[in-house]
Amino acid sequence: MKKIVIFISIILLTQISFVSAQNNKSVIMIDLDGVLDDYKKYDNNIPKIKKGAKEFIKNLHETNKYNLVLFTTRSPKLATYWLIDNNIDKYFTDVTNIKYPATIYLDDRAIQFNGDYKKTLKDIENFKVYWK
Repeated sequence: MKKIVIFISIILLTQISFVSAQNNKSVIMIDLDGVLDDYKKYDNNIPKIKKGAKEFIKNLHETNKYNLVLFTTRSPKLATYWLIDNNIDKYFTDVTNIKYPATIYLDDRAIQFNGDYKKTLKDIENFKVYWK
């Protein structure tokens, strides 16, 4: 089973890298919960789309500079249905729970590492998600 998962992961990575190489666009991995939806706490149902998210994704797509990949810890199938229900599936090249190589990772729970471990430790100790 482990070999199959690794093989599938390699295929997916190859596909996204191939797409990016073919259209010469950078990849942006966008988190679902807390970025595109009105996430407050984990629930089996994905919350409604966040105000402004649809326009943001559309505008980002229309720059024609990026391949947008939805990155989520949820089931990719469930997340795909959510994209379809919100009419933004056409802007994404993939939906995954695997971290691909990307130019940008857009996430509400991220801290940017700038090479300074002391500052990063402070950032970790003081971290709060914006929606709490």
